[in-house]
Amino acid sequence: MNTFHQLTAISLSGQLVSMADYAGKLVLVVNTASHCGFTPQYAGLETLYKKFAASGLVVLGFPCNQFGKQEPGDADAIAQTCHINYGVSFPMFGKVEVNGAAAHPVFRYLKEELPGVLGGRIKWNFTKFLIGRDGKPLKRFAPFTTPEKMETVILAALEV
Repeated sequence: MNTFHQLTAISLSGQLVSMADYAGKLVLVVNTASHCGFTPQYAGLETLYKKFAASGLVVLGFPCNQFGKQEPGDADAIAQTCHINYGVSFPMFGKVEVNGAAAHPVFRYLKEELPGVLGGRIKWNFTKFLIGRDGKPLKRFAPFTTPEKMETVILAALEV
């Protein structure tokens, strides 16, 4: 089993979820925030998810409060922002850290595999990681890369 599929995370509702549940799917992992200039990307991420879910894409949102304290709320507040304001139906997880000693194992792994321009650090909210059906990280996208600009890469990865 691939390393990514050996990892787990706690869902926004408090349930332990194995990344092995997503084996065979194309996975887009995103560190999110409810009060960020990039927050409107939730709508684009939801559009991608709905458009390609039947083909095997799943989007996983991981709220993070490390950048400008832009995710201050608890699980209920995060869920309300995601579901009511943006109609998010893709899986959301509990708040995590993505940098530093307390970084969540999912993000430690992804940063090792796809270090980016900051040498293994995540720059800001809405950094995105595309993981192949086999669990191998394929591509890292900067926060300013909109979901719409990622569609060609996602479509190509789904067709492999």
